[in-house]
Amino acid sequence: MPKPKRPRSSVKTAIAGKPQRRARPIENFHAHVYYDAATREQAQKLCAAAGKQFGVKVGRMHDNPVGPHPRGSCQLTVEIDRFAEVVPWLILHRGALTIFAHAQTGDALKDHTDHVLWLGPSEKLKLSALS
Repeated sequence: MPKPKRPRSSVKTAIAGKPQRRARPIENFHAHVYYDAATREQAQKLCAAAGKQFGVKVGRMHDNPVGPHPRGSCQLTVEIDRFAEVVPWLILHRGALTIFAHAQTGDALKDHTDHVLWLGPSEKLKLSALS
């Protein structure tokens, strides 16, 4: 007996039953490793290890808040084809550090609010810095 055909669904209609605007394509991802004075060395080691292990671009250590980020951070730029490897590694190696990861689509506000992933406790971003 043939299987009954299931109706086709799409992201457009599956979310809240309403058509959604097509999202911009993801260029890459940023993972911001948050730290303070007590955890700076741990964050620096984690970022360096991620760069060595996965070839991700490691930004500079910002000891003070920059842009929407509420405290010191180091930005990792993760290419799309490495994201599925890098995130599990960060989960296992972050210790007590909080990491804020987001897509880069060119829409800064959505990228920092809707297209996000928190590893560890979430923190309040300064979204006014994005406008």
